[in-house]
Amino acid sequence: MPTYVVAEAETSELPKIVAEPGPKHPPVSPVKRSRIGDLPMRVIYRFLAATVAVVVAAVAAVIGFTSSGSSDRPGGEASGPIAAPSAATPPPGPSSSPEPLPASASSSASASASASPSAAPTASAAPATPPRSAAVLAALADPRVPELPGDKRLGRLPGKPHATKRRIRDTRSGVSLVRFGKPWKGYGTAPFATKQVLPKVRGAATRAMLVSCPVPINVQETVKDTALLAARWTLNHHPRGGKITWTASQPIKDGWVLAYQVGYKVKGKSRRSMAAVAVKEIPGAAKPALVFVTIPDAQRSRWRDINTAISSISTVKPE
Repeated sequence: MPTYVVAEAETSELPKIVAEPGPKHPPVSPVKRSRIGDLPMRVIYRFLAATVAVVVAAVAAVIGFTSSGSSDRPGGEASGPIAAPSAATPPPGPSSSPEPLPASASSSASASASASPSAAPTASAAPATPPRSAAVLAALADPRVPELPGDKRLGRLPGKPHATKRRIRDTRSGVSLVRFGKPWKGYGTAPFATKQVLPKVRGAATRAMLVSCPVPINVQETVKDTALLAARWTLNHHPRGGKITWTASQPIKDGWVLAYQVGYKVKGKSRRSMAAVAVKEIPGAAKPALVFVTIPDAQRSRWRDINTAISSISTVKPE
């Protein structure tokens, strides 16, 4: 019977192991999530943008109502001027426009701007240059007289300075000036008030001279223009065909100095003289005083006397 027992054992079913159910627990509810967290981010951004727009519109409405005041009502007047924004405020961008200032802020801004001298600087107007007369325009149209240069001081000319303390009082013209010693000497004054000359050099077409007199031309609007006409007039005391080349143009007390060379020809050779005119206004005198000095290049060693003569001019009481 062992064979049977074995066969029965192979065909018998194994016992099923079933786990007994444990004690029942109440179902756990899922954790509640925030409603905001459930919303997409784009919805949140749109909500925030709408809120900001509403706040900005409300603020703008309040500011506009405050700044308009009673001027928005018929017959009403503005409560105060609207001042321009301060220079420290950055300018608005291309697509933005500045918001109106409240009336109180604008009033205080305008008051501070008027109180501070640097808030609104005023440009000083340049003095107007008087128009030139027909006489000056005619002088500049003369091919012998070029346009005046910019201000330039008279430099030290060649030669040895002439030391002297003697002076000439020209009460007719209202000036006092140096009286040179030898080789200078006094000479017949007409048509001048005073006249000093150097000995004439053989072969020279002109001689050196230092003269003073009231200006022999019409007085112009400016003393500089009067000096210009006086320099042109001195060409009458140089060889024919002389042309001016300016070397200095400078103001002096109550006057103006022009220094120049006069070029001309003597027997076909080019020669020149160094010259200067000083025009000085004299209080109480009908016309300014003129001091004129010229020395030819044949006496170039005396050109330094021009510096001495011009620097010696002073005012005296006229007749």
